[in-house]
Amino acid sequence: MESFVVLPILTISSVPVGPISQAVVGVVNTPSIVSFQKQNNEASGSLAVNDATDEKLEAEKIKAEAIDSYFKTHGMPLEGMGMKMVLEAEKNEIDWRLLPAISVRESTGGQNDCKKVNFNAFGWGSCKIGFKSTEEAIEVVAKNLGGNNPKTEHYYDNKTTKQILRAYNPPSVVSRYAEQVMNIMDTIGKADEVVIPNTTT
Repeated sequence: MESFVVLPILTISSVPVGPISQAVVGVVNTPSIVSFQKQNNEASGSLAVNDATDEKLEAEKIKAEAIDSYFKTHGMPLEGMGMKMVLEAEKNEIDWRLLPAISVRESTGGQNDCKKVNFNAFGWGSCKIGFKSTEEAIEVVAKNLGGNNPKTEHYYDNKTTKQILRAYNPPSVVSRYAEQVMNIMDTIGKADEVVIPNTTT
């Protein structure tokens, strides 16, 4: 009889009798809870990255549409190259309107490409350099204007848009070339004023 009574008492005394907070800390620090919290934090971080990516893609789309709309309105063959121009401008850290504006000034947006070489709507290399495609021309010109070609970086690296244009076609050759191209840029759109439509109602 005595041993029967002692057993329940010993069992009860083995239960933690410390403060409730200690018991809670023990539960919170279990591997499964910590893992769950980590997954939630990672998910929140992923959502933030996704939101930023979505906004960037939307901004790129709006810029590309502005370029293509300009080309279309004026019946220019480079319509459809807007996104390529935007992406190459971003990659080389130049104004997104620079390439389309130069193409308008040099060849009326591809209507009057260089005659002796192929796919050069930018007057690049005084119309002595051709390309395999318009896409390649955009890539090469953007890379050079961004100062990312070691052979030409001393002309274009760490320059403002106006300085880039004055190196591209100096005032001694065409006195107001930079101003002309920059006026076209302003007609295409504003440098950093890309409005992302609010889709929530």
